[in-house]
Amino acid sequence: MEMDFERCYRAVDSRDQRFDGWFYTGVTSTGIYCRPSCPAITPKRQNVRFFPSAAAAQGAGLRACRRCRPDAAPGSPLWDVRADVVGRAMRLIADGVVDRDGVPGLASRLGYTERHLHRMLSAEMGAGPLALARAQRAQTARILIETTELAMAEIAFAAGFGSVRQFNDTLREVYASAPSDLRTARGRQQAPAGAGTIALRLAYRPPLHTRALLDFLAVRALPGVEEVRDLTYRRGLRLPHGTGQVELTPADGHVAATLRLADLRDLAPAVARCRRLLDLDADPAAIDATLAADPALAPVVAAEPGIRVPRAVDGFEQAVRAVIGQQVSVTSARTTLTRLLAHRVDHEVGEVDEDQSPGQPHDQRGGSAGGLRGFLSAEELLGVPDSGFGMPVGRREALRGLARAVVDGSVDLAPGVDREEAVRGLLALPGIGPWTANYLTMRAFGDPDVLLSSDLAVRRGAAALGLPDTPPTLDRYAERWRPWRSYATIRLWRAA
Repeated sequence: MEMDFERCYRAVDSRDQRFDGWFYTGVTSTGIYCRPSCPAITPKRQNVRFFPSAAAAQGAGLRACRRCRPDAAPGSPLWDVRADVVGRAMRLIADGVVDRDGVPGLASRLGYTERHLHRMLSAEMGAGPLALARAQRAQTARILIETTELAMAEIAFAAGFGSVRQFNDTLREVYASAPSDLRTARGRQQAPAGAGTIALRLAYRPPLHTRALLDFLAVRALPGVEEVRDLTYRRGLRLPHGTGQVELTPADGHVAATLRLADLRDLAPAVARCRRLLDLDADPAAIDATLAADPALAPVVAAEPGIRVPRAVDGFEQAVRAVIGQQVSVTSARTTLTRLLAHRVDHEVGEVDEDQSPGQPHDQRGGSAGGLRGFLSAEELLGVPDSGFGMPVGRREALRGLARAVVDGSVDLAPGVDREEAVRGLLALPGIGPWTANYLTMRAFGDPDVLLSSDLAVRRGAAALGLPDTPPTLDRYAERWRPWRSYATIRLWRAA
């Protein structure tokens, strides 16, 4: 990533929080690195270096500023726009792939050699995959130290470190403090109640249109999986090492998150998926500026700044929702999905879970205690009897074909998937057409430039705003909205 020194320095001098996460400021005279909006006195030009990642700053021997907490800055919005290897690698690293499978596993997922992957990431991010994952482990460890009462050895392994010594050395290097000192600095703040419970703040670039985001999720909420109440979104999660629940409450400048995890090794993936769900790494100023340049959209952008694209915590879940939602209303799709979930099979006991009420606690075999559990897996869907689908045979078999493709690996719906390859795999499956594949590209794969021009609600919204409302004419008109047509789609849905 190329960074113009003058532009970066002006952002630091004005403490512009819009640039948090875009780059990091290294101050050689103090040996620290900060986010651009750090409230400290602006350093002299000769003492400043700029880095594309926290890992790059750490590699230069700098420690994180204790005042602005640069490791907690929003992620770079570049990864929302870019679908190349570096963008895919960054999403997979955030999801914990290096911690689970090592650098060889990451390289294999991306289809490159370890050496070539290291070269690409070093050129763009100033650090290789191992250093980027190490920076994430340090942040995860700090969160666990400050929000739990776990012993340091437990935190070390939960954060992904291979040994307690490695954990101690890394935290001393990154934060210039021993782990015990970080806990002491927490002062009288009490850790959240309950084993595996973690409370933290998820930063974002303002503005954030909270009501639009929660309204979208609320109307699609599935009983027993998710709910929206009192301006808080709650849902169950399926994670690499176990299950969990999350509560997300948007506030001024951050989203308050409370996570309850069966396995604390899932903290980094859970945070990454929550950020992705709420689209917290977007750059709303750039998006709104492009859309507001169109006179037809300018009034709605001014009335509702900061509209986000609600994404997904799980690609398979979003794919099932998309297939069931083809050519039916949101309400009808929700009813069908609720019936499908009621017939899931618990593979631990081999019984159909028809009698489980949405509010009844579940054990760790099927989900999280407290009534909310993750969406059914591909294996569970294949175990649902015909009577549990409540839909035409063609659509039922399309869902089963999708589940089989995910199980055998012929279709990948992970965060770092190659979007074009995933779309080709989806379109090759019976019962999945362009609308479904494009909808998934927007919501599951995070493409910011998808226009669902054939969607009835999109066409109605276009007509309501005085725009062309046939797919070919709308497609041509929408060229002026690039590269943010996914955000235009959400605004057209709202206009409908």
